[in-house]
Amino acid sequence: MRGVSRGVPADFVQSLERGLAVIQSFDAEHPQLTLSEVAARTGLTRATARRLLLTLADLGYVSSNGRNFSLTPRVLDIGYAYLSSLNVQQIAQPSLEALSERVHESVSVTVLDGADIVYVARVPTKRIMTISLGLGSRLPAYCTSMGRVLLAELDADELRRALPAELERHTQHTICSAEELGVVLKQVRAQGWALVDQELEIGLRSVAAPLRDASGRAVAAMNISTQVARTPVEQIHDDLIPDLVATAGRISDALAKR
Repeated sequence: MRGVSRGVPADFVQSLERGLAVIQSFDAEHPQLTLSEVAARTGLTRATARRLLLTLADLGYVSSNGRNFSLTPRVLDIGYAYLSSLNVQQIAQPSLEALSERVHESVSVTVLDGADIVYVARVPTKRIMTISLGLGSRLPAYCTSMGRVLLAELDADELRRALPAELERHTQHTICSAEELGVVLKQVRAQGWALVDQELEIGLRSVAAPLRDASGRAVAAMNISTQVARTPVEQIHDDLIPDLVATAGRISDALAKR
């Protein structure tokens, strides 16, 4: 359930928070919701949820068939504004496509948002995960290669805030100890790339490298994803990592010139 916060500061615009909560109450499993369902999923009263839904409908972000509400394509404008300001997607896309063509694997770019990575660019090949990934998709950072590349850049306090209270075990290979994860992140920071082997999903391997701006800060991460049955670890080290790191370097050089 997505709810709204309590005990907000004086400058906080709660109506904006509530409107965003209404938009976020829709997802792949709930593309259409009734007024009562929106109220239940946001923790708002029916009257407040109704006013917000009607306002969003007037603005063109929500449509209704009389009983059910659903989002409209205009909601994409919000995300596109972020992607346009980020520059990473526009700069990286040609290099991602070329890398994917060379290695015949899916290539993606994500940014860190709290405890998650969020996909901002992707060139898929054959589907290799049971979940479907697209722009805006989220995955837990701690058990993904791109997440580890970005977490490795954080100081101790930032890392504590970025990690969930409990590290969920997605497979028998998932690192669920904060201490063990800290050791891995230190190695990632030293070598400049991260390899994750079946920690998010059995059969999936991925390797990631950071994308840096002019200050040297990692603003995003890019990865190559492959299947265990198709690509042994030795091949990842010999073929994929050198190409990935070189491509990430070229994209970082382009970002630094913006």
